[in-house]
Amino acid sequence: MTGTADHAIAAERIFDGETFRSDRAVLLRGERIIDVTTTPPPGVPVTRLPPGAILAPGFIDAQVNGGGGVLLNDDCSVDGIARIAAAHRAGGTTALLPTLITDTRPAIRRAIAGVAEAIRLGVPGILGIHLEGPFLSPRRIGIHDPARLARFGEGDAALLTGLGDRGITLVTLAPEEVPPGAVADLVARGARVSAGHTADDGPAIRRALGEGLTGFTHLFNAMSQMGPRAPGAVGVALSDERAFAGIIADGHHVGDLQLRLSLRLIGRDRLMLVTDAMAPVGDPSGAPFTLFGRRIRRDGDRLTGEDGTLAGAAITMIEAVRHMSGRGGATLAEALTMASLTPARFLGLDGRLGRIAPGYAADLVALGADLAVIGTWIGGRAARTA
Repeated sequence: MTGTADHAIAAERIFDGETFRSDRAVLLRGERIIDVTTTPPPGVPVTRLPPGAILAPGFIDAQVNGGGGVLLNDDCSVDGIARIAAAHRAGGTTALLPTLITDTRPAIRRAIAGVAEAIRLGVPGILGIHLEGPFLSPRRIGIHDPARLARFGEGDAALLTGLGDRGITLVTLAPEEVPPGAVADLVARGARVSAGHTADDGPAIRRALGEGLTGFTHLFNAMSQMGPRAPGAVGVALSDERAFAGIIADGHHVGDLQLRLSLRLIGRDRLMLVTDAMAPVGDPSGAPFTLFGRRIRRDGDRLTGEDGTLAGAAITMIEAVRHMSGRGGATLAEALTMASLTPARFLGLDGRLGRIAPGYAADLVALGADLAVIGTWIGGRAARTA
């Protein structure tokens, strides 16, 4: 892109989505990046980041159940969705999919309508919706409410894709719980489909991959494991190059060895960080958290039901980046890619998000030398500063 910049952000280190570059300035015009240069043009206002700071593409989170004291299942109003997004901006996330966990069909309609209205009104960072359930395996239900599980039937493909072209729709389902052709129908209607909460040992998942399934939801968690002969969902995810996989790097959901193994086998270009965050994230009140009437215990950043079942996470994306690069075997560059460009690729948005390059959206995060978030920009506008 060419033209006169109206603002520049300069940093000692810029991560462009794949590699680090030293002493650069990112030139912005409106909502876009127009250039990356060593010297800002005369007369252009410059925001200079502190010594040692990093400017990187804003993080993209494909699985955000809640934040700021709000759970999407409980509050899918525009205000509620805005509070979720604001809570995660504090952790460097500039784009996300509010996620509805297993619920009734009327609740799905309400959530889609709420997200559509949030997008129409320009709530910063809302890309679409992630519908995690209700077509999941009762054998791998996790913390979801088994009473809200459903059988996939006539009209459900249309229901799940009701957002249409107003935003992205991601559907998590258990391939063995939907009839042949259901995944292909969802994909034909514009949805992206991931396997999750599945007990299938491989055949139904492979069939779904053939129909256009492209993801695995929270790898290792709530899915069939790899055995001596049956690959399970984990084995297919680790070996099939057609699909991406989300992974929760919080020290509770997945062991550090498994994080390292996943990165080695899948690679940073298909393994993406997700938070699976719940309402307590970014909620300073410390208010009690319940999920469909069940009390959820919080111990630091660990959330569990009364029986010890993990109940989502209480982290932001920067915490996942720090864990992945500190204990998960990734370099900082790999972890930052897994939080930005890789989810952008998964969602089909890598032509405008996930990089610092001319023509890309000016969705950015500034990190201090200690990897604390010190600022974010969405569409070139400062969304949070330290």
